[in-house]
Amino acid sequence: MQTDKGMSADVVELRAALLGWYGENARDLPWRRTRDAYVVWVSEVMLQQTRVAAVVEYFGRFMREFPTLEALAEAEEERVLAQWSGLGYYRRARMMHKAARMIVAEFGGRMPETAAELRALPGVGEYTAAAVASISHGEAVPVVDGNVERVLLRLCGPQLAEAGGNGKPAVGALRTAAQRFLDSQRPGEFNQAMMELGATVCLPRNPQCGECPVRTHCSTQGEHETGPAKQMRSRQVAYVLMQRNWGPKTEVLLRRRGEDESQMPGMWELPAAPEGGLPDESVVLTVRHAITNTNYYVTIYELPWEEKRTLKAPRGSLQWVKLRELGEVPLTGLTRKVLKRTKILPGTAKGALA
Repeated sequence: MQTDKGMSADVVELRAALLGWYGENARDLPWRRTRDAYVVWVSEVMLQQTRVAAVVEYFGRFMREFPTLEALAEAEEERVLAQWSGLGYYRRARMMHKAARMIVAEFGGRMPETAAELRALPGVGEYTAAAVASISHGEAVPVVDGNVERVLLRLCGPQLAEAGGNGKPAVGALRTAAQRFLDSQRPGEFNQAMMELGATVCLPRNPQCGECPVRTHCSTQGEHETGPAKQMRSRQVAYVLMQRNWGPKTEVLLRRRGEDESQMPGMWELPAAPEGGLPDESVVLTVRHAITNTNYYVTIYELPWEEKRTLKAPRGSLQWVKLRELGEVPLTGLTRKVLKRTKILPGTAKGALA
């Protein structure tokens, strides 16, 4: 059956069902309360490879510090990284900062409106460009992230899953399917509804099919076959925690990573423990920390500040930082986690471990 515009009745029904469900069930997230392109852009960059629950806290803090695109562009990179500290994938923050400066310099502070124009900005890929253009400006471009891909694969079934060969969907086939389903009259809402469905109902494992608003249109009716999960590597690492009282102020020793280091250049971390190990009685914390495909099993040793001379680090990279200034320093995610667990970060009670 075809509508008068050549669109199948099934697709029309799917759109209506999904948008109706989204209107009643969408999570109240701070970036959904506006269509301001800057706000949407910041949220979409933060949400890349990061859980929504983690982003909510950082988003509010970041927007208070940089409420406008101009404020972000004018800030020093280290200040931007300090507000991003803990979210990980710091290249995102660097590229967003670079793009903000480009928008001010070349576009008079006004963000481009179309997906094609947004793609010209540093660090803005197809997904982010489509999300901002559709949500903020109503451009009828589909968004395909991991959640949407999963929804499409289940809706369309094996034919789409095998379109790329080796059991993997072809990017072009996914985009064609997403464009076919997209509601061109409400593209921003529809894209968000697809992402919301994948994030809350059409889950990777044990999808909640009984709650799905488009179940009658789904070819899979449950989990589809997927490849083996990515194997995580394991690595043992050790760091040193040193504090000293300098007059009435307490300081902690940190090491700044070199700008030429491949991971997290310019970020601040705890110094590495001396080779050969340290006595077990100096262990104050053990923690697991995951970065991409590696699980780091971390041991933290506490040493008197007088033993700083035993540490090996590039010349000039070690620095004492006042506790009240830690919030202004771009800490690595692991360092932030350790300083929170040991109640050293400002705003936490000193003393016992978390």
